[in-house]
Formats: sequence, C-alpha cells, structure tokens
Amino acid sequence: MSEPQDWQPEVDELNERRRLALKMGGEERVTRQHELGKLTIRERIDAIADPGSFHEIGGLAGYGAYEERKFVGFKPLPYIGGLAKVNGRKVVVGGEDFTVSGGAADISTQERFKSLFLADMAREYRIPLIVFHEGAGANVAAEGDGHGHLPSSFDVFGPDIRAGQEVPLVFSVSGATAGGVAARAMLGHFTVMTPSGALFAGGPPLVERALGAKVTKDELGGPDVHVARSGAINNRAKDELDAVQQMKQFLHYMPSNVYEQPAVLPGGDPPDREEQELLSIVPRKRTRPYNMRRIVELVVDDGEYFEIQPEFGSTVHTILARIGGYVVGIVANNPRMLAGAMTADSADKQGHFVELCDHFHIPLVFLADVPGFMLGLQAEATGTLRHGMRAYWATYLATVPVFTVITRKNYGMAGQATANVGSINYRVGWPSGDWGSIPIEGGVAAAYRREIEAAPNPDQRRRELEEHLLQFRNPFRTAEAFGIEDIIDPRQTRAYIHRFLEHSYESVARTLGVKAKAGVRP
Repeated sequence: MSEPQDWQPEVDELNERRRLALKMGGEERVTRQHELGKLTIRERIDAIADPGSFHEIGGLAGYGAYEERKFVGFKPLPYIGGLAKVNGRKVVVGGEDFTVSGGAADISTQERFKSLFLADMAREYRIPLIVFHEGAGANVAAEGDGHGHLPSSFDVFGPDIRAGQEVPLVFSVSGATAGGVAARAMLGHFTVMTPSGALFAGGPPLVERALGAKVTKDELGGPDVHVARSGAINNRAKDELDAVQQMKQFLHYMPSNVYEQPAVLPGGDPPDREEQELLSIVPRKRTRPYNMRRIVELVVDDGEYFEIQPEFGSTVHTILARIGGYVVGIVANNPRMLAGAMTADSADKQGHFVELCDHFHIPLVFLADVPGFMLGLQAEATGTLRHGMRAYWATYLATVPVFTVITRKNYGMAGQATANVGSINYRVGWPSGDWGSIPIEGGVAAAYRREIEAAPNPDQRRRELEEHLLQFRNPFRTAEAFGIEDIIDPRQTRAYIHRFLEHSYESVARTLGVKAKAGVRP
C-alpha cells in the first residue's frame, strides 16, 4: 500500500476525534443530565453565546484509545471552553462537563488544566470570563502518579484571582459543586445558582462519613442555604435559561476590563424626567415604611435595573442601573425590613457591592434611609459593629465618586456609611430628611432619663422634650448651615443624579486600571 501524498488521513482522524468529543460522556449520560432537568455544558454555552460565535479551545484534550498503535476511540476531558461573543462582546466561556466523570479533574493525566488556561486567556485578552460550574473537584479514584499530591503544589485558584483583578468573572452554579469547583465559584464577581445547583466544601457522602449526618445536597448547600441564608451565592435563578439571562444582565452593566469604563447607552428616557409620585412616596408619619425599590424604578432609565443579592441582607438593596445612559451602582436602604437598620448581613452585602463598583470604576449613589446599626442581643452576637465598620471602610477607601440622596432617616454610624467623608462628600436631602447622631425618640429617653422619671407625668414630659428637639431636626436648618449641600424637590432626583454621573464619568476616565489595595479590613 502506497504512502498517501497528502495529510488527508490525519485530517480524517482529526475530524473523527472532534466528532467523538461532541458526544461528551455518551448518549446515556447526556440523557441522564436532561432527565435531571439540567442542560449539558455545550448547551449552556450555546444558550449564552451569540449564534455561531463559540470557538472551542482544547477540544482534542482527553483520553485516546489505541489498538496496535491505531486510534480506535476517544474520551474528552471533563471541561469544555473557548472564545465566544455575548451580545456582540468578546468573552471567554467554559465549564465542567458533568457527563464525563462527574466533571471531576484527574490531576495525574493533565499536563495543563484547561480551565486555568482559559482564565489566563481572559486576563491576557482583557475580556470577561464566564464559567458554568458543575463538578466534584479532584477525582479521588484516579491512580495518580503512584504518590499523593500536596494541595499547595497546584495553582488552581491563582488564574481566577489574577483574572478577577482585571476582568469581570461571571459564574453560574448549575449543578452540584464540591471541593475546588465550589471554591472557584466563590471567586466570581457575580454568581447565580439554578434550582439544581448546590455548593459545599464536601458533599453529602463526606458529611455522613465525617459527621454521621445524613443530608441531601439541597439541605446541605442548595439555593435556600447559599442564596437566602449564607449569602455565598448572589442570586437565585428560576431555571437554567433564567441563569443565562441574569449573567447577561450583569455583563450589560460591566466594562470588559478595568482599563475601560462601562458603556454609555443613551436612550429615549429624558435625563430631566420628573415623576409626580416621588413627591408623596415617603409618608409623613416617620415610622411608616415605603417601597424603596419603587423610588429606584422611578429614577432609573425606563424603570429597568438589576438587583444583586435580593434575598440576602434584605435591609439594603444593591442595584446596577443606568441613568441617562450612564451605569451607576445604587445602594438603597430598605425601610420595609427592620426599618432599614444595618445588620451584619446587610453590611457585608453593602461593603462587597461598594468594592465591586469601585473596582470596575462605577460611580456610586446612596438612597439613604437608615436609622443606624441594628440593636439587640442578636445584633451583638453577629458582630454588627465589626461588619458595619467593614462597610464604612469599603466606602471610605473607594476612589469612585459618591453621591448621596437622603430620602428620610440618616443616623449614627450606619448613616456615615452612606457617604464618603474622605472625598468631596456630595449629599442632598429630600424635605422628608431626618438626621442626627441618634434618633430623638431613643436619645431623649437616654439623655433625660432622670428628668423624665421625676416628672409627675413621665410620658407627657418625654413627649414634650421630643417635640422641643424635633424643631431643630428641620432639614432646612441644616441647609442654612451648609451642613448638607442641598435640599431638593424629590421629583428632580433623576436630574441631580444624571448631572453627577456626567461629571463623574469624566473624572473616572483619568483613573482607570487596577486599583491598589491598602489597609486591613476591620
């Protein structure tokens, strides 16, 4: 038999290998994935990538089968990824293939981890990294190299950490994740979890073996645990396609890297639009709650915004939006939950969001209505003071411009965390503004305790003292002393924020790049 005159036989083998790789773990395991209500990693990539834009990298990595040195079969590695576009923007996208070895990596047979290469590629090309996580970390069943490997011998998290210093990391926990895969999911700037998702350091079998407790994956680390209670995951998705949509929404507000600003997308919503509803949205009765999300909706472009961690730390909202086309990070207290008081959870949520916006050069707006730090036994047991000062620390060290709109209450240390006293500290208040070191009601009871107790009618005397002091809490008196930069008509809030963002974007353009971090977080 004569030797071929070209390389067609090798190209045929190449095409056969690619065909086999597309089968992933085989028809039976793909069917099982679908029966569990989950997409395969290739289907997830197809769902988020613009049609025809995905270019796979490392598709030939895996395990070839040979008979007498002749290729007879192929099993791909349990990771798929490459370059793609999302809404026209270049990205790196990948994820574990659960149909192959449960997405578990075999450290003994891979010269280079594909997932780490892709993270380095995102940083090198300065484009966002999108990852769908579903896997068990290392494969304990692998024979290895005949010896154990020290965990610290492999730089498995460094590429994500380095990439996150320069580009957005957008992750989904789309199935059960444990060990290293779960740890990598914690490094994302935004992480969403599907109903099938779960996250834990060690799964139910390890928990039963180590602790003797039988738990399901949902009980151990499902959305109810990590979205609503621990806050380890930012958002919950209704299904896989909703997770993809949320990942796209987050990217919509992000720059491609820290060397750029978020895109300005002017639309048809006039920057000076006024909404009559804002004039009456804050009740005259100071103890009555109102809908802060509604204020956000009335102020932002076309009423559209994206809330991060809506189920966790619910006394504060953290929101990405646009006003006049400019991206803005909004921190808004929630008077419907504990009167908007800062708890340990809401402080962590606020501080993390401020750092996110500062890192990606997104100006911050606070919609402030906070009575102070949460009080009581639970508040002290959870370290509210320390967590609260972490939130203050994050804002104080932020270098992006900050603008504060005080809609009602602004008291004490939590009130200080709604502005940046280390910078220009531009604040405006609504006529409903009510501020001070501590609320008058509690302050009078503490400062005038003996006088109140000695009065013939203690309740009446307490009310008289409160009424006397309330006259000095008139926001216009603060404005007279230039203790606040302005009192504004609530209907003009959108115009004020837009003007702030116009100037902020010009200022921020001169400070782009990776930001230095200094100090020790409280």
